[in-house]
Amino acid sequence: MPTNGLHQVLKIQFGLINDTDRYLTAESFGFKVNASAPSLKRKQMWVLEPDPGEGTAVLFRSSHLGRYLSAEEDGRVACEAERPGRDCRFLVLPQPDGRWVLQSEPHGRFFGGTEDQLSCFATAITPAELWTVHLAIHPQAHLLSVSRRRYAHLCPQEDEITADSNTPWGVDALITLIFQNRQYCLKSCDSRYLRSDGRLVWEPEAHARYTLEFKAGKLAFKDCDGRYLAPVGPAGTLRAGRNTRPGKDELFDLEESHPQVVLVAANHRYVSVRQGVNVSANQDEELDHETFLMQIDQETKKCTFYSSTGGYWTLVTHGGIQATATQVSENTMFEMEWRGRRVALKASNGRYVCMKKNGQLAAISDFVGEDEEFTLKLINRPILVLRGLDGFVCHRRGSNQLDTNRSVYDVFHLSFSDGAYQIRGRGGGFWHTGSHGSVCSDGERAEDFLFEFRERGRLAIRARSGKYLRGGASGLLRADADAPAGVALWEY
Repeated sequence: MPTNGLHQVLKIQFGLINDTDRYLTAESFGFKVNASAPSLKRKQMWVLEPDPGEGTAVLFRSSHLGRYLSAEEDGRVACEAERPGRDCRFLVLPQPDGRWVLQSEPHGRFFGGTEDQLSCFATAITPAELWTVHLAIHPQAHLLSVSRRRYAHLCPQEDEITADSNTPWGVDALITLIFQNRQYCLKSCDSRYLRSDGRLVWEPEAHARYTLEFKAGKLAFKDCDGRYLAPVGPAGTLRAGRNTRPGKDELFDLEESHPQVVLVAANHRYVSVRQGVNVSANQDEELDHETFLMQIDQETKKCTFYSSTGGYWTLVTHGGIQATATQVSENTMFEMEWRGRRVALKASNGRYVCMKKNGQLAAISDFVGEDEEFTLKLINRPILVLRGLDGFVCHRRGSNQLDTNRSVYDVFHLSFSDGAYQIRGRGGGFWHTGSHGSVCSDGERAEDFLFEFRERGRLAIRARSGKYLRGGASGLLRADADAPAGVALWEY
């Protein structure tokens, strides 16, 4: 399977939370560090890098500054080093409750403190030297076993998650990381949690929570008994094995989960490649051959459609559309025009894709009519996490409104009907728009929202008023943006 950006390992960024629930922060002024921030923003994001030497030490680089955390012999700490030196080397000591202790490798002292009183001079571990790891990436991804080079997915027949898939195709391959009690849970696409014995359960109980560990840029998941998740047996069933140290079998990559979609044409049939290379609207059910991975080019905002047979849609002679291209090119790029509940696609020849009488798709139309409109449905986000410019979308405490600037996130349930989506939150209440553009989450009846996939990994959500949902200075979700840009775009 050609990569072309299809399989991109996510760069693991994270925040570190101290015992008083404040984040380690790298300041631009004086390159000082403190633990004063109540939420995870740009200045609180860090990247873990392996030490260039052969030892077990690691480096902490500020995503914001591009500089390295260091600790001098007298305990003074800063984030000033542009290149990692001896004082930048730390040992990570995972604790039984999932938190980390950071020990200066050259000086042997422990890093901790509160507010602007941080130092690396402690000779013993107290609560002030304990740090909780909070991932800063979007939590919905694909999980790839490093040893087997296979993707984890829900296996409904066996009621388990197995790492035996060559490609992360379909909704079953979606894994959502849930931050719970300073640890992480793995949530399947049907909203169940993976226990360390391989069972799937509905509640995030103790045996379904894991401590994150990093090794050579890979992730390991340690359970409450100190054992690590690994694919076990011929099917690669995910459960905790015997090892108490992570080896290659216990390591995973997180990969970006691109949107996978189905399209329905004016004849009410699914667009498919089931009967050959020609892309045709001729199927009555949505299976793998009717599912397409959609990627949006960041510069042109045009999209590609990749099929389960291993080819991109491409424009061929006489305007035909076939799923045969192995590389992205001008002829595989389509411009999307959002038309309410429908979408129109314009090919590289400047013409619109239409459905011919025999069901085959061809880019031969100069204008958009019924045959040029398609219903596009996102299939691999039955549960949804949204992140804007200021943070994640989350229920506001004691209110029916939604915050847009939180470090933690809520998981919302998504349903689809005739080109529109309905969003359901905690307690089963539906999202709905109220007076003056407010968005609430306690509706008894579903309200339709339109999703427009505008940029790579980002969508705009349009309310029934025609306005777009946005974040902003108030920190509340509102439906009053005129254009699908900036604070009105959401990472999903």
